[in-house]
Amino acid sequence: MSGRDEVSSLAVFTSDRFADHLNPPGHPERLERAEVMQVVASEFRRNGGDVREPRPATEEELARVHDPEYISLISETAGRATALDADTFTSPDSYEVALLAAGAAVGCVDHVLDGRGRRALAMVRPPGHHAERNRAMGFCLFNNIAVAAAHARARGLARVAIVDYDVHHGNGTQWSFYDDPSVLFISSHQYPYYPGTGAATETGTGDGAGFTVNLPMDAGGTDADYELAYATVALPVLRQFRPELILISAGFDALDDDPLGGMRLTPEGFARLTATICALADECCDGRVVAVTEGGYDLGGLAGCLRAVIPVLDGDTSFASERAPEGPAPRGRGAIEAALPGLRRYWQL
Repeated sequence: MSGRDEVSSLAVFTSDRFADHLNPPGHPERLERAEVMQVVASEFRRNGGDVREPRPATEEELARVHDPEYISLISETAGRATALDADTFTSPDSYEVALLAAGAAVGCVDHVLDGRGRRALAMVRPPGHHAERNRAMGFCLFNNIAVAAAHARARGLARVAIVDYDVHHGNGTQWSFYDDPSVLFISSHQYPYYPGTGAATETGTGDGAGFTVNLPMDAGGTDADYELAYATVALPVLRQFRPELILISAGFDALDDDPLGGMRLTPEGFARLTATICALADECCDGRVVAVTEGGYDLGGLAGCLRAVIPVLDGDTSFASERAPEGPAPRGRGAIEAALPGLRRYWQL
């Protein structure tokens, strides 16, 4: 690997098959997103990076978070185009592609838990964090990151954390673990916005009370807003939870000018967020981080964010000590003020 440290460097799981999932013309989750991922993966490979072909997820792996009847429903779309809801579609190859997307996330978990490396990235489509136990929605068929978290638990981990910085709330991921204290779910997202969930008062139920952390932000949030909210709430909770593995739902649609978001993050802002998560992972779980792509619908922006985040996952620490540009962070403060009253019952904040 051109002198790279195989244990500390990044493995990328992706496939040109991700271009075979087709949505109707004009749909924002278009096959060109897969082409961007393949260009970035090729650049990474040319620079000595480790790029791997994923395997499909098994029915057993999917059934940890999805009902068997739902898995069967999606399998029955193979070979044809269907509309699952107003904005979620399948094409003849979508079932196989969705299996590969979930399988890539599982493969990333195996990669880090088997000690082959500390970091892995699944560059996949369709995205997954809106998919619920028995429902496709928000362009998502199977919940890739929830499948990955459940797989890590099945492999014996006691505490797994998921951090979701997609502009949309990861409703499917939240509900997958809402009563489960072994999986901490932290989401920063535009609110109110699609899919309507993610209020600060949604903190978990039963044994899982306190293990869901929502940071809802008004539209217009900047790097400074996100940095303040993470430093004040997300990172302290993560540190107290002490996960054995951190998963990142790496959606890049909070980027400035993304057609489906109203936030103003920069690629450097995403790199800083990722760097702070990786630095915390170095403290508590031997640096083990798995990132799985979600949204990001401006093609140039998606490429720029991937090019900013991949070096961080690959060990570049130059962003770890950097701060977002100085300036007001009213949306970050608003998210903190909304979240703290409910969370202080469970965490020292």
